[in-house]
Amino acid sequence: MSLIDKKENKESVTISELDQYLFGQGTHYEIYKKLGAHLSREEGEDGVFFAVWAPNAIKVSVIGEFNNWNEMSHPMKDKTAGGIFSCFIPGAKEFQLYKYLIHTKNDKLLYKADPYASYAELRPGTASIIFDNTRFNWEDEDWIKERESHDPQTSPMAIYECSIGSWKQHQFRDSNKLYSYREFADSIVPYLLEMNFTHLELMGIAEYPYEGSWGYQVTGYYAPTSRYGTPLDFKYLIDQLHKNGIGIILDWVPAHFPKDEHGLAQFDGSCLYEHEDPRLGEHPDWGTKIFNYGKNEVKNFLITNALYWIKEFHIDGLRVDAVASMLYLDYGKEHGNWLPNKYGGNKNLEAIEFFKHMNSLILGSHPGVFTIAEESTAWPGVTKKPENEGLGFSFKWNMGWMHDFCEYMKLDPYFRKNNHHAMTFSMSYNESENYILPLSHDEVVHLKCSMLNKMPGLGIDKFANLKVGYTYMIGHCGKKLLFMGQEFAQKLEWDEETQLQWELLSDPNHLGMQNYVKDLLAIYKKYPCMYTYDNNWNGFSWINVDDAEKSTYSFYRKGTSEKDALLFVLNFTPLERPEYRIGVPSKGEYTLLLNSDEKKYSGYGKLQPKSVTAEKIQWDHKEYSIPFSLPPYGAAVFQFEILK
Repeated sequence: MSLIDKKENKESVTISELDQYLFGQGTHYEIYKKLGAHLSREEGEDGVFFAVWAPNAIKVSVIGEFNNWNEMSHPMKDKTAGGIFSCFIPGAKEFQLYKYLIHTKNDKLLYKADPYASYAELRPGTASIIFDNTRFNWEDEDWIKERESHDPQTSPMAIYECSIGSWKQHQFRDSNKLYSYREFADSIVPYLLEMNFTHLELMGIAEYPYEGSWGYQVTGYYAPTSRYGTPLDFKYLIDQLHKNGIGIILDWVPAHFPKDEHGLAQFDGSCLYEHEDPRLGEHPDWGTKIFNYGKNEVKNFLITNALYWIKEFHIDGLRVDAVASMLYLDYGKEHGNWLPNKYGGNKNLEAIEFFKHMNSLILGSHPGVFTIAEESTAWPGVTKKPENEGLGFSFKWNMGWMHDFCEYMKLDPYFRKNNHHAMTFSMSYNESENYILPLSHDEVVHLKCSMLNKMPGLGIDKFANLKVGYTYMIGHCGKKLLFMGQEFAQKLEWDEETQLQWELLSDPNHLGMQNYVKDLLAIYKKYPCMYTYDNNWNGFSWINVDDAEKSTYSFYRKGTSEKDALLFVLNFTPLERPEYRIGVPSKGEYTLLLNSDEKKYSGYGKLQPKSVTAEKIQWDHKEYSIPFSLPPYGAAVFQFEILK
């Protein structure tokens, strides 16, 4: 069956007074259907309707393949009161390249890509492409319907963060080595299912010119990058994920944009999308422009873009990049290089209002969809509702947990006893937000080492360290995120130019790590106690939080049923703990679900009993306790029933 409906759009596209009014108010949430390039029919002729917002331009023309880039042949109609230029070009066809030629007030000529284009020329080209993005037959109706009644807060979320271009590559191609969206879909979907991940998060997909920006310096906010194919190919990827029960999250970048000549910067000869004052409008460290969140049309551009990905591409979640840089006027700026708000403070009041508006609209109109803040400070109420003085996000990356975890794991085990609190502190503030625990691409680049090479020791000890670390992460409250390659202990730091080190899976240690993560995530998905109560103490309880001398940790997760409970015991030293005893919350049997020391995980393989019966011996302030042998760097997970 064809995925593409060949029916052509025969409707006429126009800019009405209502369109202009809503856009000027910042509330035209389908403005992308009017601005940009759209197949249209006027007076019996097929062609393309073009519209662009450029209020400070003297005049604008459309140039492209349909007129041999003739700068005189197709001037656009005079701008509306709201600053929109438009024209219909008969005979213009889909897939033809085009740009806007903007005549500025100071008599300069600017050659700009279309901010609302749905498709862009493959780099290093910078033109936009006429494209009908509507003709796709979705087959994910069951997923979308179920999503409407789905609560992300009480559901499992094991996220696989991925860069399409460097996950896998064609190794024997002389030309384009990158997987297409369709090739990637056909490879990644079975892998995610095998590994028990619930969501795929894609690094920067919106069109960008520079490989080294990883997609975080965007020039085409409405265009999936052409590196991997067309927008319809991208829809195929999402459709395949949904048909197989996997959610899709996009990284979204409303914080800043690059200065490339064909992009948004100085779009009509003025600071249209950015602030005019560089103290408000530029990031000195990043060399990028900052959006003007106080301008209605700019807010409309961004909020509608977020809705565009959700409505037109069926995206389940948006992870908003660099939220802290938006919230603080002095972010990355020295004294004298930033301007305070009207109250004299450093909070960006317009960005705060932008987030409240955006999150209220997205979450209110699309049940089951969620937003994630990459926010690295202690800003209060990131995931609280706007009516409760919050920003309204569904989740926040727990950057404090990530920092403490990585710093602890890098320590020589001898010194871990003096930093025991690093692994317990996060639960003291866990209730303050709805958290995701991220081990993202940022943790394995820029000389930070891969996760494996952060671990102390040599050889098998590194793998054992990482296994017990991952067990702590999965057992801890909060949703989970691993960056690609971490699941099999990639050795090298991530490099956007090359594929992951898949050849390592011929090594038993790396294959054992992959098997361990697979089984760990299977337990995570199977038992509701692992995700039902992630942001309060109803779902988590320490058993021994103070065993610093031995560097061990023990806790259990609780669900809504007495039968839904899991016990975690973790040893962060190379010393075996024979007959290790811990207190347990109930009498009865404790069934061993996971033992990191098994041979299939490349452990030492010392036999352990499949279950242990609780003894009525007081320990760790509990009436009952169990003894078992805790291996070096060992992690054990037990299933039990809470008996009254």
